[in-house]
Amino acid sequence: MAITYNNLYLDIRQQFLRAGLPDPTLESRELVCCASGKSREELSRDGRLYVPDTVEQQVRRLAQRHLDGEPVAYLIGEWEFYGLPLDISESVLIPRPDTEVLVDRALACIKTLDEPRVLDLCAGSGCIGLAIAKNAPGCHAVLGELDEGALRVCRQNIRRNDLTGRVVSLQLDAREKPPAHLGEFDCIVSNPPYIPDGDIAGLDVSVRDYEPHLALKGGADGLDFYRDITRLWSAALRVGGRLLFEVGIGQADEVLRIMRSVGFGDLEITPDLNGIPRVVEGVLHKEL
Repeated sequence: MAITYNNLYLDIRQQFLRAGLPDPTLESRELVCCASGKSREELSRDGRLYVPDTVEQQVRRLAQRHLDGEPVAYLIGEWEFYGLPLDISESVLIPRPDTEVLVDRALACIKTLDEPRVLDLCAGSGCIGLAIAKNAPGCHAVLGELDEGALRVCRQNIRRNDLTGRVVSLQLDAREKPPAHLGEFDCIVSNPPYIPDGDIAGLDVSVRDYEPHLALKGGADGLDFYRDITRLWSAALRVGGRLLFEVGIGQADEVLRIMRSVGFGDLEITPDLNGIPRVVEGVLHKEL
């Protein structure tokens, strides 16, 4: 039986509501848009038109995969972060709203600088560094990432957001010393892997079975990357420059102590929109 775009969207939304999914309105709309090749505006405009059978079947297949746990961002191959459209693949974590506070803090730190240099370490999709560069017109950013698949996504997103002239991606290992040719940065931001290895098995299926474990596993206590980045990558930060981390629940105080122990001062903890301590930052007060 023929169905309109609007009724198909409402049907899928109702399925997601019954399943208790966190954002049924957004997710159902994105799946219908993806399968039909329509923008959000076109979907709204064409809501009373009938859906071709092949499109309806594709929407329902995508919806079932999502109900089985596969994230919408991987199903449609893109997601939005800080107002930027981003290509997404299973080589990178899906950008989350909690991370936007890290961008907010970094922009506040560099707003008085004419041409700040920013390094986004463990860049994944490049979402953090790209959002900073897009909103700080004089900024030049490096997206540092180890994984080849993630680097491909970074390059795609640099082009997609017209930032080729000010943003580059480089293969960098956050747990090794920075190469000397990188020079010094005014600001280093990082959302590193921070899930304790033993907690991976208990994660939600949408994370555990689909998101890359390389970007999740942070060692026995989840703090390995914070220790290594703070100790090694301070060499790539100018004295007076700022290091900013996203942290997991319950990690902020320990990350603050790690940073203090190697010469960072003016330390701050900033909560996310849910009031959870999410960003730890500090100023490098001495050369290490």
